[in-house]
Amino acid sequence: MTIGEQIAFLLILGLPVACIAWTVTHEEVFREPRDWCKKNSEECDRLIKRKFFYLFTCEYCFSHYVTIFFLFVTGFKLLYSDWRGYLISFFALVWIANIYMNLYSRIRLDLKKERVEIQAQEKTIESLQSTVEQPVAR
Repeated sequence: MTIGEQIAFLLILGLPVACIAWTVTHEEVFREPRDWCKKNSEECDRLIKRKFFYLFTCEYCFSHYVTIFFLFVTGFKLLYSDWRGYLISFFALVWIANIYMNLYSRIRLDLKKERVEIQAQEKTIESLQSTVEQPVAR
């Protein structure tokens, strides 16, 4: 594979890694198992158990395991054709996936901020309209 093809694969493979890691650690569909894992990550008696359950609540941590899965399935190697290619692709893919998740998080925050501002403006307009529509008492 040429370096350009490897970069393209890296950028494309980062998308499903980011998507899966974000969905499991943030979206409503996995809320109950995530809450259970969060509880266990705080209350288990053994350190290893707490850390295991924590992995399912942190998108950065979880993206490492999703990356391992995708490297196993795809056999993607970056720069080298031996084990070093797997090592480099592992860290590069985690990094790219986390950039994608960071961008997605910022976009969601901006959209939420805009929605809140629009709702506040609508309430202001409604209150002004109700004030104008009230008959003046004489």
